[in-house]
Amino acid sequence: MFKFTFPTSGVTTWLWLPLGVAFLLAFFGAMAGVTGAFLLLPFQMSVLGYTAAGVSATNFVYNVFAIPGTVISYGRQGRLNWPLAVTITAGSLPGIVIGYRLRLTYLTDPRYFKPFVGLVLLYLSWLVARSLMGRGKAREISAPPPWARITGMGFGLTRMSFDFDGESYRFDPRPLFLVALVVGVAGGAYGIGGGAILAPFCLSVLSLPVHTIAGASLFGTLISSLVGVLVYTIGGLGGAESRPDFLLGSLFGIGGMIGGYLGARSQKYVAQRPIKVGLLLVLLIVASRYLLTFIFS
Repeated sequence: MFKFTFPTSGVTTWLWLPLGVAFLLAFFGAMAGVTGAFLLLPFQMSVLGYTAAGVSATNFVYNVFAIPGTVISYGRQGRLNWPLAVTITAGSLPGIVIGYRLRLTYLTDPRYFKPFVGLVLLYLSWLVARSLMGRGKAREISAPPPWARITGMGFGLTRMSFDFDGESYRFDPRPLFLVALVVGVAGGAYGIGGGAILAPFCLSVLSLPVHTIAGASLFGTLISSLVGVLVYTIGGLGGAESRPDFLLGSLFGIGGMIGGYLGARSQKYVAQRPIKVGLLLVLLIVASRYLLTFIFS
């Protein structure tokens, strides 16, 4: 009952399943600055059986629907970090096109694409674990005041800065730009826009608090996803196989839109540490599953 077959992807499933899965992923992912698309791809491949190149493009469609409300919510709360958002976006965009070509040239067979996904998730796990073992643990025990805002934002080619919750933060945008460029390639192939990798990078390497990076990471993911949808739809390299399933992606997106907005509203009441621990556990479980399946197959 209520089962539907999506004509583009050929997926047959209950209509409530994409909505519910996307809602949960976006609700918890929005707190950490990710949309949950990095977990939505394994769900589509393993549970729904969608393994064509268009599965990456469908992930981008999900992002386009799910992210705007979340970004607007962070902006209204004064927690949209523009120096970080500009750097992430500028670095990620060029890599999307390269990642698209990589997906259609070398990662078309799901037997080889799945271990690639597993390695990306394993790298994410390492970054998050590193941030949990690093300095600044005391500030992660409790959430910042709900009224805390990002202020004093400074822009420059060699230094960007901002203030949050009584602390000043500085970072060099050049290394972040280069990392975002490389990550954009993986994001273009994976269908995640790159933000899901850059959020853990900002937490661990730049030592920025999660409450200041979530909105910026999601903003960069939104812009990259818009470009990703265009590239996969009109790029022409993969033909019909590379085009997104707009209907399925939109259904995911509606669930993600609601979950992401509520997650952004709830984040200010949650401390950093439980957000990071939850993200780490999910990353490790999914990465292990894909890598072990590839090794023993």
